[in-house]
Amino acid sequence: MQIKINLRPLFFFTLLFVFLNIILLLLKALFSIPTVNFTILLTGNLILFLTTILSFYIYRKALHHDKAHAFVRFIYGGMLLKMVICIAAALAYILFAGNGVSRLGLFGCFGLYIIYTFAEVKILMQLSKQPKDA
Repeated sequence: MQIKINLRPLFFFTLLFVFLNIILLLLKALFSIPTVNFTILLTGNLILFLTTILSFYIYRKALHHDKAHAFVRFIYGGMLLKMVICIAAALAYILFAGNGVSRLGLFGCFGLYIIYTFAEVKILMQLSKQPKDA
């Protein structure tokens, strides 16, 4: 069984990453908010971009499996991988920052997580409606 590689989702996620970076850089330039660490937001955006691409291809591999248990294993594996990487990044930031943790920066990263997850699910739903042979 050979899986055709479609680069359109990768292009979409890259476009989303660049768009969010531009918005974050514009917010940083226009508003001087001392409680928001924009470096954390930009780093979180990069981490979420990379983990979304990784989990997306795990989910995509799950779409092409015929066996239900393999499908579920890939889906749970992708979700667990994404959550573990994001939690590890957040904990590393909290431990290194100490008392200087930017709570608004962490909540902003949570908002970015929701945006990436929504985009990922939307693309996966579109791909699931396509025939497996296409």
